[in-house]
Amino acid sequence: MGRRNRDQGANRVTDAARDVADSRPMDWLARAGLTARGLIYLLMGTLAMLLAFGQRTDVDQRGALTQVASQPAGRLLVLLLAIGFAAYALWRFSEAAFGVAGEGRKVGPRLRSLAMGVAYSALTFTAVAVLRGTGRSQSAQQQGLSAKVMAHSGGRLLVGLIGALIVGVAIFMIVEGFSGSFMRYFKATTAHVRKLIRRLGTIGSVGRGVVFALVGVFLVSAAWTYTPEKAGGIDVVLKATLGQPYGRPLVILAALGLMAFGAYGLAEARYRRV
Repeated sequence: MGRRNRDQGANRVTDAARDVADSRPMDWLARAGLTARGLIYLLMGTLAMLLAFGQRTDVDQRGALTQVASQPAGRLLVLLLAIGFAAYALWRFSEAAFGVAGEGRKVGPRLRSLAMGVAYSALTFTAVAVLRGTGRSQSAQQQGLSAKVMAHSGGRLLVGLIGALIVGVAIFMIVEGFSGSFMRYFKATTAHVRKLIRRLGTIGSVGRGVVFALVGVFLVSAAWTYTPEKAGGIDVVLKATLGQPYGRPLVILAALGLMAFGAYGLAEARYRRV
């Protein structure tokens, strides 16, 4: 009898938590988070475009947030973005716990949501660090961490595996972009809106996937050659690309892809089923 009562109590708690995950406040959190994600990619794409035309800047999340914070009322906007990133992380964690809309309780989508929740929790702390004026550039942090990891036994293998994992995730992004499978989240929109979202999603997902694939390749190369300075993320990849033949057009294309993904993110905030 006692065990049945405990089980019933646990079920009630689970049902209540699931109701919270499906509630209107969680819907607001999801849309606030998607808006913040769209804006940060628009900012990164803009910085990449400025880099292509000769302006010295850091093309990563911290660089984008730092640029925003330096503008009038910029610190307030960074604070709002930090809240948005935290909201996005909470929404993704709720998906990891209770299932992704349109996916049921499949393990793969839930693990992806868990990873996104962790990533945007870290981005929340990055935004707070920018507000406090602490910490190094994001690329310097990544290079420093890679150097520390590779200094230990098996560290180079671990860094290489992380790079290979990033390449795998990037390939998934590219395939998703070309296939248009992301459109399953937009079934309630009009044909005109769906057409626009598909274009933005395809260009943005493929562009972002290519950039992330290069980040992963650079990380694998850093581990293989024991050169931590190659493990600096998007900023290092784009600056290295800029120094190659046809580097400027390639960086411009990367910038357009990042901006397209940002615009797609804003469309998600408005129209996605969450």
